[in-house]
Amino acid sequence: MDAQGFPRQFARTRRFSLGVPRRFTVSPDGRRVLFVRSDAGDDPVSRLWLYEDGSERILAGPTGGAGDVPEAERIRRERARETSRGVVAYATDREARVVAYALGGELWTVRTDGGAPRRVTTAGPAVDPRPSPDGTLVAYVTGGALRVVGTDGTKDRLLAAPENADVTYGLADHVAAESLGRTRGYWWSPDSAALLVARVDTSMVQRWYIGDPALPGNAPRSVPYPAAGTANAETTMHVVRVDGGRVAVRMPAAADAEFHPESRWTDPAFEYLVTAWWDSTGPAMNVQTRDQRTAYLMDIDPATGETSLLHQQRDRRWLEFVPGAPARTSAGSPVLAFVPPGGDVQGLRMARHGAVTPPGLYVREVLRTLGERVLFTAGDEPTEVHVWSYEPDSGFVRLSEGPGVHTAAAGGDTVVLDSMTPDGHTVTVLRDGKPTGHIAVRAEEPLVTPRPVRLSLGERQLRSLLFLPSWHEPGSGSLPVLLSPYAGPGVQLVVKARAWWTAVGQWWAEQGFAVLMTDGRGTPGRGVEWEKSVHGDQLTPVLDDQVDALHAAAEYCADLDLGRVAIRGWSFSGYLAAGAVLHRPDVFHAAVAGAAPTDLRLYDTHWKERYLGHPGVLPENYARCSLVEHAGKLTRPLMLVHGMADDNVLPAHMLRFSAALLAAGRPHSVLPLPGAGHLVTQEGVADKLLLLELDFLKKSLGC
Repeated sequence: MDAQGFPRQFARTRRFSLGVPRRFTVSPDGRRVLFVRSDAGDDPVSRLWLYEDGSERILAGPTGGAGDVPEAERIRRERARETSRGVVAYATDREARVVAYALGGELWTVRTDGGAPRRVTTAGPAVDPRPSPDGTLVAYVTGGALRVVGTDGTKDRLLAAPENADVTYGLADHVAAESLGRTRGYWWSPDSAALLVARVDTSMVQRWYIGDPALPGNAPRSVPYPAAGTANAETTMHVVRVDGGRVAVRMPAAADAEFHPESRWTDPAFEYLVTAWWDSTGPAMNVQTRDQRTAYLMDIDPATGETSLLHQQRDRRWLEFVPGAPARTSAGSPVLAFVPPGGDVQGLRMARHGAVTPPGLYVREVLRTLGERVLFTAGDEPTEVHVWSYEPDSGFVRLSEGPGVHTAAAGGDTVVLDSMTPDGHTVTVLRDGKPTGHIAVRAEEPLVTPRPVRLSLGERQLRSLLFLPSWHEPGSGSLPVLLSPYAGPGVQLVVKARAWWTAVGQWWAEQGFAVLMTDGRGTPGRGVEWEKSVHGDQLTPVLDDQVDALHAAAEYCADLDLGRVAIRGWSFSGYLAAGAVLHRPDVFHAAVAGAAPTDLRLYDTHWKERYLGHPGVLPENYARCSLVEHAGKLTRPLMLVHGMADDNVLPAHMLRFSAALLAAGRPHSVLPLPGAGHLVTQEGVADKLLLLELDFLKKSLGC
């Protein structure tokens, strides 16, 4: 096959993400479904679409040359790993009649019941606009200030102004967006009269400066980055009324020592706002301690700002939150995530009804509540995720069928089932549980068809995918082996679904490799003990699992040549790839490490302290797992790749590691990517990078 055809397609389609519908919203009556999607699999411009009465139509999109994206919006998109432009996010009123979105800093609204999009004049570039529940107002952030304007464009007014350049109202800080998954910073009250607003002060956070060496005339960006062991941003909460009133929320200072788990490193101060909302019962928030062992779910009195404890969670290692939980039904009944006594998977407890999810059902996400109905995703097999529903009368019911990774959006009696299966990607509209239509997935079909062998390898039954060349006949000759895992927290590659990474795995196989992907300890889907077995050491057990899977795969397929083994990866798996050739040169003979966090003291507080603790108290954990101090062990070919505009894993990781390798006299290759961030999808970069990796690994293995 043409070795360059697939890489070009991979880059042109932004990892086959273009043309894929996403961000579904279903109206409360179930009649309308909103979503964003580009027109085709190679179209990078997303538009806002409406599915109604069995057909779909464009509601809004770019109307010419949009202006520059505001810096706060650029950062929000980077945190969300957004690869397209145009309408990439939106919000609606309660009835999904009024939709607000931003284009190049301009605020636009459009109605789902007719009429053309309308530009609303604002006081400055608008970020994260959100209509009030009654559809009469739109709140937005500009210059760190929270403002509100009528949907008719009148009465724009300031609600909360930053006291200085280090303060913002209504935006998520770096840790919240990157490590906690909270991308928003304000929430409307149901009566549209007030908002619950996060105030973020970064004055105490150290500043790092990121510039592009390829553009020396441009000043570097100042980034408040809370590295492990350093100060976090201060997040406080406020109730801000549309009429101008304001109340500060009383934040808890520290967890009760009597109930806070003891440890060598203990910090009970509540420094993290995990999530917040405002429903018919009132405003609420979930806050977490710096050491991540205690969380308080708290009710907020919107009149006084006083708080009361609703629920407490604690864990001796760290708390792993289920996205969307805790939540509340319309009657105010809490929906709580918990690990049952003697159990090993995250479950749900419907507090008022006393119901708990069936034993062994691993809950992945709470999607939403509809009255007393709770929609969530879960699975009892690590490689599958299904959509489930709970209602007091009918109990727990699985809504999705067939192997795959399924999720959903819902409103009224309508469920939009978004399914990735071994056969591809489909979006099905269900009404009263029966299919009534489909929303088109316009992504391109990959030029290579993934044909993985699904395996459970070794004593730990490591879930793995093995890709072999389509032209290879068993016993016809040995194949060099390429490990291409992620193997880190929060991500699974080994699922029963066709995805961009399975297409990439098959492409590598067609170039003459046996390709192995393995989800080992630390990855989700296998239970609490599995995920938390990396506590204190994020490298050794992860690397051991990759080695064990490799040897077990070689027993399964005798054509794997264990004398020619390479490993490649990006971000966590880039770190793993570099660690593999440092610590196990007896197994791994070459590596490509992209965007690798090589000095773990340089990564953010919440993500790194979760696993390794505070570097000032537990320095041995960072010394064991960081790669810089082990640079002198390198004896195998290693290519380091890094985007020079990466503000997640900063280029300093690659530069410090390269400097340590040079000081130790260890030859290695360095490939800087000017202008690239953490997610590399640009044409002319993502495609060429695959080909350069191929050339490097073939030469390194003597293929």
